[in-house]
Amino acid sequence: MSETTPPAGTRGAVDLSSVAGLTAPTAATAGAGMPAGAVPGDAGPQLQPAVPGGLVVEVDAGNLQEALNRTLQVPGVLVLWGSAYPQTRELFDTVVRVAASLEGRVLVLSADLSTSPELLQAFQPLLVQAFGQPSVPATFGLLQGQPVPLFPGVAPESEVRAVLDQLLQAAVQNGITGRVELDAVEGTDDTDTLPPLHEEAFDAIERGDLDGAAAAYEQALAENPKDHDAELGLAQVRLMQRTQGVDLAAARAAAAADPTDVEAAIVVADLDVLGGHVEDAFTRLLDIVRSSAGDERDRARTHLLELFAVVGNHDERVRKGRTALMSALF
Repeated sequence: MSETTPPAGTRGAVDLSSVAGLTAPTAATAGAGMPAGAVPGDAGPQLQPAVPGGLVVEVDAGNLQEALNRTLQVPGVLVLWGSAYPQTRELFDTVVRVAASLEGRVLVLSADLSTSPELLQAFQPLLVQAFGQPSVPATFGLLQGQPVPLFPGVAPESEVRAVLDQLLQAAVQNGITGRVELDAVEGTDDTDTLPPLHEEAFDAIERGDLDGAAAAYEQALAENPKDHDAELGLAQVRLMQRTQGVDLAAARAAAAADPTDVEAAIVVADLDVLGGHVEDAFTRLLDIVRSSAGDERDRARTHLLELFAVVGNHDERVRKGRTALMSALF
């Protein structure tokens, strides 16, 4: 495991160090079975998603640490599944399909516990720590080698996409903007998948030039107002600009001293979103909307809408936040 400080937005991270230090399987581990919750069956022929080369790394006890190290630069998602259990394969294929659509922005680590019983035994306490039960499939995010529980069990593609969007937001906020070098899928054109202005924005973020990143996203939106990726990227960059150099302790003290201070509440809400406390941020501004009037109320409402854009419309917390905002306004 890397000894880097866990990135912002990764509270609730769990420890993979004991797993990453595994050796070859022993006689005791070789006969381990799948955790409770997975039902074996004949998987039969599986329809595989089109997977660009380099997108998926199959991990075992021997290469797990090396694979984790790759997430120092590129966000990763670790899927624990079992090839002997068809429903777990469904989840793995869904994650791969969504990751493929993200054009190299996320690396998939595949841990087939049916073929790596030593990983199965090692991951069981980790699964209990993260989800309260030692069952698979289960999915973790990886930022700078630090794992974060995403969700247990099988999830629909819309939910997987929303969760990976959140992971990428946390990655951008922490400057983890590398990409996997993907090979073209057979039968497709080998063309650049990232628009030049988006590439320019990512390069600017990597070198700490937030103004340059914002300018690139603004130009992308001027050329295509329906470029939702540029819209999301610009919202995230603006959040990073607003919070750059802010003293967290002083900001929280100011907001606590006067709960009606809209500007103080906005600063803390920004910091909360940046740190992964999305619901706290929404609640803080919703309280201002409910208790204020006139320009102050409108200022809180407008900023809350900006934070909705930062988090992303696919996020369930945004859906709930919008419902709460409508209730507060009317």
